[in-house]
Amino acid sequence: MSQPPSDPPRHPLADAVRAQFADTGPLAQAAEGFHARAGQTQLALAVAQAIEQGGVLVAEAATGVGKTFAYLVPALLSGERVLLSTATKTLQDQLFGRDLPRLARALGVPVRMALLKGRASYLCLHRLDLAAHSGDLPAPHGYHALSKVERWSKTTKTGDLAEMPGLDERSPLIPLVTSTRENCLGADCPQFRACHVNLARREAMAADVVVINHHLFFADLAIRESGMAELLPTVRVAIFDEAHQLNETGIQFLGQQLATGQLLDFARDLLGAGLQQARGLCDWTALASGVEMAARQLRLSAGSVRGATRLRWTDEAPDGVDPTEWRAGLSRLHQALLQAGDALDTVSELAPDFVRLHERALLLAGRAERFGAPCDVALVRWVDVGQALRLIESPLDIADAVRTRLLAAPAEGERQRAWVFVSATLGDDERLSWFTQPCGLQQAQVLRIGSPFDYARQAALYVPAHIARPADPAHSAHVARLAGDAAARLGGRTLVLTTTLRALRSIGESLAERFPPSSGVEVLVQGQWPKRVLMDRFRAGSADGRPGCVLVASASFWEGIDMPGDALQLVVIDKLPFPPPGDPLVEARCRRIESEGRSAFADYSVPEAAVALKQGAGRLIRRETDTGLLVICDTRLTQMGYGRRLLAALPPMRRLTSQAEFDAALGALRAAPAPADNDSAINRPVAPVR
Repeated sequence: MSQPPSDPPRHPLADAVRAQFADTGPLAQAAEGFHARAGQTQLALAVAQAIEQGGVLVAEAATGVGKTFAYLVPALLSGERVLLSTATKTLQDQLFGRDLPRLARALGVPVRMALLKGRASYLCLHRLDLAAHSGDLPAPHGYHALSKVERWSKTTKTGDLAEMPGLDERSPLIPLVTSTRENCLGADCPQFRACHVNLARREAMAADVVVINHHLFFADLAIRESGMAELLPTVRVAIFDEAHQLNETGIQFLGQQLATGQLLDFARDLLGAGLQQARGLCDWTALASGVEMAARQLRLSAGSVRGATRLRWTDEAPDGVDPTEWRAGLSRLHQALLQAGDALDTVSELAPDFVRLHERALLLAGRAERFGAPCDVALVRWVDVGQALRLIESPLDIADAVRTRLLAAPAEGERQRAWVFVSATLGDDERLSWFTQPCGLQQAQVLRIGSPFDYARQAALYVPAHIARPADPAHSAHVARLAGDAAARLGGRTLVLTTTLRALRSIGESLAERFPPSSGVEVLVQGQWPKRVLMDRFRAGSADGRPGCVLVASASFWEGIDMPGDALQLVVIDKLPFPPPGDPLVEARCRRIESEGRSAFADYSVPEAAVALKQGAGRLIRRETDTGLLVICDTRLTQMGYGRRLLAALPPMRRLTSQAEFDAALGALRAAPAPADNDSAINRPVAPVR
């Protein structure tokens, strides 16, 4: 006898999510200008399924999909405790201060939210007091800046330094008024009850949704100290936005580092605490001077370099560094730290500061000893050389840590956790191998959603055939000339992305000479001001009679920046962004791939370039009404076989094949009226897409 058909399984969360994204749903009623997007709904339903069933979802949602609301809606409707991790503190603030509250109101969901950052983001009241009594504040405006911090400290409720107006994120005062894991006194601190870090952690433990950043997540994974150790076990849903940064962020914390900055901070704290609380009991000046001198001598042994560089370190000493001098420098440093530790041990009963300083001395001495020994074969070691020196030992990726520490099977009786990783750029193949392999997520469910933008109408790609090859010394001059000619016609509105700091300097200097202050075009160069200031000035464009802008940038400007509207109409990329062949981490990864019988170029270098190229190109079109041109000044894109793979990774823009077509497209851009701005809606078709 046949059985009657069973009812189909119900998915209440998916049903609720689908209703929210309908054309007549609550979001449409709560926000003028909302319209349903198929890709956004598809992503939201996939996130809902992951939350209901548990497991791992890796989703690439191209620019324009609206991924932020796509993961926030199911997260808020699920009723689960949710951890949201973003790439930067700026994105954290945007998510916590704007997106989450606005969406929770639209959905009518009562939810308690908390923001949790690392120690360096919060004012430490104890160290503020120490700095106020210190005679060693940074010149020339140290005392004035400190007095502003003191006044602000009387009114702030969170202690989050991002809330303090006028404080430069690069200020040398910040390390003096914030704590680290090494110098925090914990429960022995006289300001323990009022501690802003502890307050933030308590609020996070009581919240339904906690917003953190990737650095904080991996710091806890490595040292179990950031406040996440108690939080993570209570969370069932973890969502990582801008997930493409996870691997490079994670390896920073899963290895070991010893930096001259750490050593100089320790010497300063040693001297300050000794003279204030144990004057005359030890020769604090000599002990601090010994550590400082050893740190500076170690830096000098690495030689002089312009800018910053990485030195390969596969033998006794980094490349180009005298092994005898290097070993002697590490030995001097080790001994100076041990001497400081011995002295601190004799006064440790006088104050909690001396207990923590003693622990720091032994920790740093242990790292100096470690870097004096051979490197483990499973790790890679190198030295970052600039004004400061950083000794780094790192795993090649985070795959092992993810598999063993995050994706372990749930305990008996526990529901499986949901892990969601989402970004606009995660690879150039169907399995998103560029992301999933180094992150140990090959078994994850993978979803790829294309952009809703009409790239063939909105944008065009031009690869100038006449430009010098990248290896030609004249290449940067050619790029500067092309960018300058175009910027002159557009009245600025140009972003030049470089692959090296040398090209950044060369192109920036050439454009600055071409456009003096009276020219009507302002040239901005990375490093000239803090990133936030540069971005604000560029976005302002030619408003209020000011000149339009050309921004020349590298590194972090290739991703994570939004410049919608006609403030940006031209993106110029100087050359294909292959990983630097001399980089020690790149070399180690390539050696591992070759040892497996694979091609390092095809399986590592080309995918890396494809992802970086997608990220750079993604700066151009941020709204459905944006129009613009992308110029890639590298003829290898059209002349080499791998160029087809790189072209396929780019958005489907129309192609310009001649200088005449490029000139005509520039003219059309300049003649087009500026798009109307509708920035009031919660999910607007013309809004900057996150």
